Amino acid sequence: MTLPLSILDLATIGKGQTAAESFAGSVAMAQSAEKLGYRRVWYAEHHNMSSIASSATSVLIAHVAAHTESIRLGAGGVMLPNHSPLTIAEQFGTLETLHPGRIDLGLGRAPGSDQNTMRALRRDPMSADSFPQDVLELQGYLTGPTRIQGVEATPGKGTNVPLYILGSSLFGARLAAQLGLPYAFASHFAPAALQDAVAIYRREFKPSAQLDAPHVIAGVNVIAADSASEAQAMFQAAKRARVSLFFGGGREFSDDEADMILDSPQGRHMAQMMTYSAVGTPDVVIDYLESFGKHADADELIVAHQSPGTQDRLRSVELLAEAAKLARV
Repeated sequence: MTLPLSILDLATIGKGQTAAESFAGSVAMAQSAEKLGYRRVWYAEHHNMSSIASSATSVLIAHVAAHTESIRLGAGGVMLPNHSPLTIAEQFGTLETLHPGRIDLGLGRAPGSDQNTMRALRRDPMSADSFPQDVLELQGYLTGPTRIQGVEATPGKGTNVPLYILGSSLFGARLAAQLGLPYAFASHFAPAALQDAVAIYRREFKPSAQLDAPHVIAGVNVIAADSASEAQAMFQAAKRARVSLFFGGGREFSDDEADMILDSPQGRHMAQMMTYSAVGTPDVVIDYLESFGKHADADELIVAHQSPGTQDRLRSVELLAEAAKLARV
């Protein structure tokens, strides 16, 4: 594999599983990724989703960091409209102080939740409009000088935690280019604007103190298994789980119900979210990722291992690393 590989871990709570079991799986995944040679593991902020346990992103990062030694860990991402920049600077400044040289901070503009949940978070729906200014304020707390006179992040100031702009549209591409920051595109669930966004980012990029040349991370789903039929069965199970997540309203559909919804216009639209998915035996997966990397014009791929169970995800992590010939620690 010519591109570095990283992992996006959603801390999935599987069927019949508890959040504590999900966290144990996240630790096991990060330990495996560290041993197998993945570059980094990121965790995404989501709220009010019964199957995703990474809502308190910085707390989860701290837990995983305490159980690993060298792999980079970070947010992919923190949804900045949900927080004050100072709070995030303090959280990630603390993480970097405790685990020097291992912490990333990816920033997104979406709320990571629905409108009712946003109200429960006590956030203003207009908060996203100030995202560019909030990124700059946050950057000032971490690198200096502060943009708010008399206010410093402690810990945070001088930690220089690297920032990444996350996006699924042209807005994030332009902002990342303007600020000279790395850009991570969420093509694992929002594929439509991938190539246009990356082209704009590369064309408009301005070097910064953090980064002297563009760096694109592209998201892609992966299910690697020992047989093609096993991988396809897991892929179908992953799509069924998404049906329950998006359309279940708190209840889980039977397989037949989920398949009926997948055959509907709404289901087909949801399935299109997983357009960029490498599914199959390791050789098939690695060929897909090589092709996808060129298609995305990416410098790094971040893979979301979508196998339904923890052990199957760990097996997918291992099979991909072996096929990609990652350097084991």
